Amino acid sequence: MSTPAPAAAPQSGVREFTTRAVILGAVITLVFTAANAYLGLKVGLTFATSIPAAVISMALLRYFANHSIVENNIVQTIASAAGTLSAIVFILPGLVMIGWWSGFPYWTTTLVCLVGGVLGVMYSIPLRRALVTGSDLPFPEGVAAAEVLKVGDTAEGAQENKRGLRLILLGSFAAAAYALLGKMKVVAEGLSTTFRVGNGGTMFVPGLSFALIGVGHLVGVTVGFAMIVGLVISYFVLLPMWTAGELPDTGDIADAVSGVFATEIRLIGAGAIAVAAIWTLIKILGPVLRGIADSIASSRKRRDGEIVDITERDIPFPIVAAVVLVSMVPIGVLLWLFTSGTALDGGAGGIITLSLVFILVLGLVVASVCGYMAGLIGASNSPVSGVGILVVLAAALLIRVVWGPAQGDTATALVAYTLFTAAIIFSIATISNDNLQDLKTGQLVGATPWKQQVALVLGVAFGSAIIPPVLDLLQSGFGFAGAPGAGENALAAPQASLLAKLSEGVFGGDLDWGLIGLGAIIGAVVIVIDEVLSRTSKFRLPPLAVGMGMYLPMSVTLMIPVGALIGWYYNRWAEKSSDAEGRKRLGTLLATGLIVGESIFGVIYAGIVVATGKDEPLALPFIGEGYLHWGEALGVVVFAGILAVLYLRTKKIAATEA
Repeated sequence: MSTPAPAAAPQSGVREFTTRAVILGAVITLVFTAANAYLGLKVGLTFATSIPAAVISMALLRYFANHSIVENNIVQTIASAAGTLSAIVFILPGLVMIGWWSGFPYWTTTLVCLVGGVLGVMYSIPLRRALVTGSDLPFPEGVAAAEVLKVGDTAEGAQENKRGLRLILLGSFAAAAYALLGKMKVVAEGLSTTFRVGNGGTMFVPGLSFALIGVGHLVGVTVGFAMIVGLVISYFVLLPMWTAGELPDTGDIADAVSGVFATEIRLIGAGAIAVAAIWTLIKILGPVLRGIADSIASSRKRRDGEIVDITERDIPFPIVAAVVLVSMVPIGVLLWLFTSGTALDGGAGGIITLSLVFILVLGLVVASVCGYMAGLIGASNSPVSGVGILVVLAAALLIRVVWGPAQGDTATALVAYTLFTAAIIFSIATISNDNLQDLKTGQLVGATPWKQQVALVLGVAFGSAIIPPVLDLLQSGFGFAGAPGAGENALAAPQASLLAKLSEGVFGGDLDWGLIGLGAIIGAVVIVIDEVLSRTSKFRLPPLAVGMGMYLPMSVTLMIPVGALIGWYYNRWAEKSSDAEGRKRLGTLLATGLIVGESIFGVIYAGIVVATGKDEPLALPFIGEGYLHWGEALGVVVFAGILAVLYLRTKKIAATEA
């Protein structure tokens, strides 16, 4: 995919970092953080908030004088940072599930999110030069957010932009309308069937999501194909093998098959991601170091009075390094307070020192890998929880080596300490996963990097302040499955449950390392194949994308390759015109609209769920279980029909414009 060219730098006098932008970003933060926290605990997924934040910002700031595209960019930067930080729900509830916490202590939870999030921002600053300005990664959501800002800012008086805005709205309404029908149970939100393969079984569970179609269009066919390869490995090779002879002879096998995928096949996928992540880090280490060197050189030029283009002005590297090092002090205090009064009290000096070094070093590694993955397939679909698995495993192993054998209360305390330490790194991961998307948006609209980076820190602060009461509210209202006192309507919190079990497995000695090792071998084979392809042909097989296809459920992965294939066909048609780039841009805007519509509907629906206290508040009461298969059939027809109409309409508009 060709990435749009960066916009010209904003002219002097253009308002960018304003008080009203900060206030608006803070208000949007409250909504998005709550919505993402609920959805993350409910279904194990979160959505990128950049695009809906940009749309809301443009809708409101247009009523104020002297608003600008870069000011809108500051709003979406603040809101997206906070909304992304809510992914901390993938690990912190594990402390409640193991019975260590009964709630979420406000200042402890806030500081974990704040310090980890600020570190994520700091680590992403030198990565901006390596992964955003110095690479050809597609950054689908960053590009989409930039297109939304550009069209919204320049639609008046320009026929092309009016048509582009119309396409964004068309895609948005279509995606939101289908999502609404899905929540009403008129059409299915996905298909689900389980079938036998020999004496084993597998599943076919594609999700019917227009947002994923849009993401696929933006990331391109290479990533899409690699994800299909990973999906085939997990669902049609490994899953039938692992369930062979383990399924009941009669009756429904769905629970058994899905259970094997969740507890075993995903561990294999995590092993593949681990090897691919390490290899990716090795390959991007050079650009990362050059980015750091460029950042230092830019700071030196500014200090010497030399004029540096504002689009290259990051927060100076000496400040970045100082913030990173100073952050180790509150982290050390948090870790010491966490062990005080527990079975670890008095002997935790060694593991606290280890944790500080672990966070300092692994933080940059995690930030680099998560930033790369977000650039590859987008922040919404980047498997941060897969990185969380690796972080928890690495932390648990190192802590066990330093502390030694443990049993009873000491072992439980070490499990809790591991989750707490990993939560800080997880905050780094979630922020770097999203921040580089925001910095890509900033590059494309001509924003000032250091102002955007300050906005990112503010977004982290706003999100950190609201996350603890939101978590307490959700725990009080629903509880977490597997936690003491959880009821029938408890939130599943799937990632937190898995990470808690992994940590317990390390200290209990019952973790299946063979599964992770098998995944590592598969990942190594894919790396070799990709390297051979890169030297002998124009084709590639990105190892991280393959690992993601193995790890993520089919309901998330399958529609991305479908969208990539549709986007490829559309772009081939566009290239036949003399105005190929203009036609491609309209396709990008349609894909953007698909993401916008479903994202905004997700925010609204989460608010309805929380307000009503019902799991399915929009479901029509007269639609029962007997309608299930009719809903699936109708869903496929309606989904395919809407998709065909949208792309045919886009082609017609593009041809007319040319």
